[in-house]
Amino acid sequence: MATLALRAAPAAVSAWRSTLTGAAATLAGFASLFVLWHLASVYLVGSALFPPPLRVLARGIELARDGSLLDNVSVSLGRILAGFAIGSACGVVIGFVLGAVAPARRVLEPYTEFLRFIPATALITVAVIWFGIGESSKIFLIAYTTVFIVIINTAAGVASINRNKVRAALCLGATRPQLFVHVLLPAATPYVLTGMRIAMANSFTTIVAAELVAANDGLGKMLWDARLFMLVDDIFVALICLGFLGFSADRLFRWAILRFARRFSPVM
Repeated sequence: MATLALRAAPAAVSAWRSTLTGAAATLAGFASLFVLWHLASVYLVGSALFPPPLRVLARGIELARDGSLLDNVSVSLGRILAGFAIGSACGVVIGFVLGAVAPARRVLEPYTEFLRFIPATALITVAVIWFGIGESSKIFLIAYTTVFIVIINTAAGVASINRNKVRAALCLGATRPQLFVHVLLPAATPYVLTGMRIAMANSFTTIVAAELVAANDGLGKMLWDARLFMLVDDIFVALICLGFLGFSADRLFRWAILRFARRFSPVM
């Protein structure tokens, strides 16, 4: 036991060192961006239309204190998560069917290939007509944005599975549920998570566009109102919030891929 503990200690130290190094690099990147922004706003542009970061930070704190910023962030994030969850769930199910069942793929693939080239932003007016300007239209658009990306990646993951593994599992007496749980699902996990990571990034684009056109709250609505009244500081506050939310979501999926999916895919 003592020997095993001694062997595990260097690995744990190395993991912590790698984590701290990554965090330091991220903070250094944000700090350099902050400095470049300040220098550009003060010495290069010198315009009220490009405010310095400290002024934007002060405005962000002010909006956070009165609760309006947190309300808009929570509304937009809630819409994204709801639509993303629905789209991902549907995408994973349909993707497994397309990847594993050839007749279903031949029937359904033309529909998915046709619909995925119609951007969600083109359906905003249709969504408003169908669902109104309430939550349903935004959630529908986010789900639409998510589902096809997840379908394609999941189907690709299932199709890439080594057929010898499937045959070996069947020869060893694996049932269909066991084959799915122990062979298909682990092998497709990296592809599913990668598709969800890409879909999450696209969801931010869709929610801003939808809230710009038809919403009573959210970061997109905040951007629209700030444009109407030339509140440039508010615009930058909303943009920074979107950037940090997207960055955090992407880091979360990246961690999930590295933490859970690498064991199933040696190429990651």
